Amino acid sequence: MTTGRAPAALAEPAEPVGRGWTAALALANGAIWVGWFGPLQILLAAQARDFAPGSGMSKETLLAWVTGAGAVVSLLANPLFGALSDRTTARRGRRVPWLVAGTAGGALSLLLLAGAGGPWTMTLGWCLAQLTLNAAFAAVTAAVPDRVPRLQRGAVGGWLGAAQILGVVAGTGLAAAAGGIGAGYAACAVCAVAGVLPYVLCHEDQRLAREDRPPWSARAFLAGFRLSPRRYPDLGWAWLTRFLINLSNSLVLLYLLYYLRDRLHRPDPEQGVLVLTAVNSLTLVATVVAGGIWSDRTGRRKPFVLWSGVLMAVATAALAGWQTWPGAIVAAAVLGVGFGVFTSVDFALMTDVLPAALDRGKDLGVINVANALPQVAAPALAAPVVTHLGGYRVLYLAAAAIGLGGALLVGRIRGVD
Repeated sequence: MTTGRAPAALAEPAEPVGRGWTAALALANGAIWVGWFGPLQILLAAQARDFAPGSGMSKETLLAWVTGAGAVVSLLANPLFGALSDRTTARRGRRVPWLVAGTAGGALSLLLLAGAGGPWTMTLGWCLAQLTLNAAFAAVTAAVPDRVPRLQRGAVGGWLGAAQILGVVAGTGLAAAAGGIGAGYAACAVCAVAGVLPYVLCHEDQRLAREDRPPWSARAFLAGFRLSPRRYPDLGWAWLTRFLINLSNSLVLLYLLYYLRDRLHRPDPEQGVLVLTAVNSLTLVATVVAGGIWSDRTGRRKPFVLWSGVLMAVATAALAGWQTWPGAIVAAAVLGVGFGVFTSVDFALMTDVLPAALDRGKDLGVINVANALPQVAAPALAAPVVTHLGGYRVLYLAAAAIGLGGALLVGRIRGVD
């Protein structure tokens, strides 16, 4: 550093952000989730069904391989692009260039998926989509600790969470209503690009001056991705809490289309997925912002994470014991209540335990591994359980136990109330 005072880009933010900034960032976040969940909820499962007969695999196994490969890419891409954005000295700031590049690349990747002719092209397209959309997502999440004061982060995290869920609904709706797999991918690509434009055109980040950027060292850059739980125990416990609760949620979502078709025998399972997603999203949106604001006002994070995780575990267990269409609707509603509070407050908790301002993007990327890694682990766990070890009842009981364990571990965090 050239002075004893932290540069503006690295200072702890003190001035509250306005509604326009929050709305534009939330819209960009929702657009990225459209690009992810249109494929994950409908389109990839439909392609796996079409390509499975010629691949020598069942549709469940093929879908597990494709989503697992994409999740591995996501696992690496988010912290990598977060770290690169930390050190970016562009005129528009550290984050905006990566938001632009990532969204454009994501749209092109979705168009590649639209033209996929077999399992290998499908896998390549999804891996590229995960790579590029994670660059954009890393930029969006890092913008919050860059610009938002601590006691406003629950509310801002709530709006980002609401946009995320609306993005899931919009992506699912576009995929289901577009009239075909190719049209579904194209609609998601257009929506992703359109959604980031207001933030890109109207807002800039804090710029990092070249003299404030640390000297480049490949060895130090790579070493920075290791965040020692021994050195940062609160970060370690917070990461594990997020990982386990997201793993539970991933186990619920992965085979939802097949659960409705093969276990509940719904005549139109794609429409059923859309209905459950809408119910889940309505209750989630009803609690995600309110939970974040409530947490900000009380100055506490852990009780909200604990009880939202417990509620989600109860709802997941209900899917195992009440395997009917009304049971699925009730479970989707209760899961939405729990995940709404968890989404906003856990995000605020994560930003509260970040070690260093210079590495906000990288550290949040490492934390976001707890979102991507469950997508790798869930197929590996779910496929053998569904096909050989007891079916959907055992799968959802295991998911409930995993989520409950994650909720209880939040009590190990000491530096946050």
